[in-house]
Amino acid sequence: MGKSLLIVESPTKVQTLKKIIGKNFVVKASVGHLKDLPKKKLGVDVDNDFAPDYITIRGKGKILNELKTAAKKADTIYLAPDPDREGEAIAHHIFSEVSKFAKGKIYRVMFNEITKRAVTEAIEHPTELNPNKVNAQQARRILDRLVGYKISPLLWKKVQRGLSAGRVQSVALRMVCDREREIREFKPEEYWTITADFKGETPPEFQAKLFKIGNDKAEIGNEEAANKILKEVESGEFVLKEIVKKERKRNPSAPFITSTLQQEASSKLNFSPKKTMMLAQRLYEGIDIGERGTVGLITYMRTDSTRIAQEAVDAVRDQIGELYGEKYIPKEPNTFKSKKSAQEAHEAIRPTDVSILPKEIKGKLEKDLFLLYELIWVRFTACQMVSAVLDTTHFDIHCKDYIFRANGSILKFDGFIRAYLESDDKRLSDGILGADRILPPLKEKDVLELLKIGGEQHFTQPPPRYSEATLVKALEEKGVGRPSTYASIISVIKDRDYIKLEERKLFPSELGDLVSELLVENFPNLMTEEFTANMEDQLDLIEDGKTEWVKTLRSFYDPFQKDLEKAEEKMRDIKGKVEETDEVCEKCEKPMVIKWGRFGKFMACSGYPECKSTKEIGGDGDGKGPMNESVEGSCDKCGGTLVMKMGRFGKFIACSSYPDCKFTKPISLGIACPEEGCKGQVLSRRSKKGRSFYGCSEYPNCKFVSWDKPVAEPCPQCGAPYLVEKWKRNEGKSLICKAEGCDFKKAGEAA
Repeated sequence: MGKSLLIVESPTKVQTLKKIIGKNFVVKASVGHLKDLPKKKLGVDVDNDFAPDYITIRGKGKILNELKTAAKKADTIYLAPDPDREGEAIAHHIFSEVSKFAKGKIYRVMFNEITKRAVTEAIEHPTELNPNKVNAQQARRILDRLVGYKISPLLWKKVQRGLSAGRVQSVALRMVCDREREIREFKPEEYWTITADFKGETPPEFQAKLFKIGNDKAEIGNEEAANKILKEVESGEFVLKEIVKKERKRNPSAPFITSTLQQEASSKLNFSPKKTMMLAQRLYEGIDIGERGTVGLITYMRTDSTRIAQEAVDAVRDQIGELYGEKYIPKEPNTFKSKKSAQEAHEAIRPTDVSILPKEIKGKLEKDLFLLYELIWVRFTACQMVSAVLDTTHFDIHCKDYIFRANGSILKFDGFIRAYLESDDKRLSDGILGADRILPPLKEKDVLELLKIGGEQHFTQPPPRYSEATLVKALEEKGVGRPSTYASIISVIKDRDYIKLEERKLFPSELGDLVSELLVENFPNLMTEEFTANMEDQLDLIEDGKTEWVKTLRSFYDPFQKDLEKAEEKMRDIKGKVEETDEVCEKCEKPMVIKWGRFGKFMACSGYPECKSTKEIGGDGDGKGPMNESVEGSCDKCGGTLVMKMGRFGKFIACSSYPDCKFTKPISLGIACPEEGCKGQVLSRRSKKGRSFYGCSEYPNCKFVSWDKPVAEPCPQCGAPYLVEKWKRNEGKSLICKAEGCDFKKAGEAA
């Protein structure tokens, strides 16, 4: 009996699969796509029903020949790329190349996890290639090619070479730019809160906030109104009129899907979506964990389904009983709803074997791989545990016409929280969850002693800037992209320098703002969330066999072509528009003009290309305040003058003798290093992975570091030399003290 050939995408899977399926199989990898549209031309015959011109990807010829040679020797061929549209397209292209050499049948097999059970079952029950899924992928690829290869040259012509546009990425860029515009245009409104500290017959003391005035919600617009209320209540009697106690259940979250894994890994582990997916891919494909050998540790990581296989549910329920006790197992397994578009053939992201405890393999995995596996393991385990139970209480305290309310709760039974704490909760101690408080055991009609009362000024906050995690969430909610594309969407617009990441927030660059503005002006239909989401729905219909891919492309291309023709004439010519300045070139004394570059506007000599002198522009971008102004101090290397410059990641200090001297240093925040005996200053720095942090100018002699931005404002409560900026979704920006034992916190200024 001859051998069978199993072809997968990734070479990493090969060794894992060889150990599973034995000697009767030869396992080969395609190493991703073998064929694609050509790079140097459109590769789509628009007039011939959008016929694609697929060619072998450069460098893949050797791999393709190896697959053909193996196909000639095999009795049966199993195509096993990943179980999604891209995988189906890869399988289709492999089929088209090896079918002419095959002696026997060619089957399509799919497994959601690389385990003996799943792989054996897939091979025992093979299927055929799904032409609808192939057509859906092909339609998406052609759509993206048409948008990218038709619009990008227009941007080269009107702005500068090297720019590009994308069907989905440009909409994501617009979302970031629109959010920045909302923040810029936001007008903060003043409001006040009044908070009182009370003491009852039994401890502890507690705090309550003015909740109602009569039957209306307390809305205090200014200091005068706040002072009027304070004057009215300061001599009044505070009576505890109502105590409401309730038992509240808190249910566990669903197991991870692609988007929620990216969000939670960002919140808990500070991983970018791209990093999360790279690590998840490795966990899926197989890791050597010692005695068990190479094992696929998690199920397929590109999924929008919360479905869990019954055997996995049974296994985790047994595991919960062993680890935590029977009282943590619900009577019936927990089930979770997926969104309508979810592909229920897939499962949620879960451990392939829940008995592989994180602590048992901690020393056998790289740190980041371990952290991600642990996160997936605890989330999956928690999703099949009983609900947490909280005893909640609120006090309504009356004084004249004013009602103050105090809320408190205590964890009565931890349930799933025993295994997994949500990222929003942050902490669990002494039965108190997150920001909850315990209220004293008082009785209705008790008269309370007022210890302190005061008003605090606040301003309404603009919508927060997107983080990578919240942008993924927004893309998912608006139907822009699919699980397999969220990470690449963000990576692409970051790599193009259209957006930048500062303090974990996404800002559009000046160039990104301009590109987005031009695309919205000239392609208003294409650049909407609704259009992009509708196109994703159309691709789903193609996959379901409910519409034809050529028809879908035609309905898109005809209006798109008209917009292209209009844009050729009407798009603003940024490249051809030169802004004059009062500056003179230091080298040849010709006038300096403002041009566009990769990082935004800059000054260049009008004598280019004979003179290539350039200058950065001041923060207002009008050319009147050149960034190259001198700053205090001298160059550490050559003693020359230091100047302020603007780079890819913002302002920095550099030697004026560049390029002869390439000395640079970050800008001080004006805060002395808090480490005892250190004479350094706190500086903004950037890690190797591009993340902003704050460290001491005396590094490596001083190891002070902070991920939160220090602010040159001493703590009024404990006297600490600085506060740090924090941001929370429901509170906006605040300033807190990080000194041990100090809980000072105040609202920050509006962004």
